[in-house]
Amino acid sequence: SRYTKRAGSSPLMILVNTDDMAPRLPPVKIDGMRILVIGSGGREHALLHAMHGHELTVAPGNAGMSGLATVRSVDVASPEAIVALAHDVEAELVVIGPEVPLVAGAADALIQAGIPVFGPMRAAAQLEGSKAFAKDVMAAAGVRTAASTRVEAPEDVEAALDEYGPRYVVKDDGLA
Repeated sequence: SRYTKRAGSSPLMILVNTDDMAPRLPPVKIDGMRILVIGSGGREHALLHAMHGHELTVAPGNAGMSGLATVRSVDVASPEAIVALAHDVEAELVVIGPEVPLVAGAADALIQAGIPVFGPMRAAAQLEGSKAFAKDVMAAAGVRTAASTRVEAPEDVEAALDEYGPRYVVKDDGLA
């Protein structure tokens, strides 16, 4: 089996046999790296500030980032476009901030291309990409969280809302 449960561990504590997973990446240097940051928000802006002194490119970025990094265009929902840009700028490290490229599998594609990346692979990004998946993980791990009901058919919505009374929140599964 690919996964081995550790004796006495919780159901989610597993050891992963990495023999059939993505190849190991070479060590990365620390000083003066060419770093590609994916994103355009405040998180990525702060990352650019923190990585001052490196050769920085950001995509898609925004006008406020142009003083910190070279701003390039990229479709953040396309792992292939991110890999192509990383090759184009000869990135030695790619840092992915937003959930959209992570859920789309950008980290997986970069690893397969041999490019070091900071950001979770698609399977781990499901925690951000699917509220239903996150609720399932929390329930399996015994994490206290608000009660919820998964509704798949529109005709079942009213019954689910009646179950909770006047205080409820309706969320669509997936990214916000």
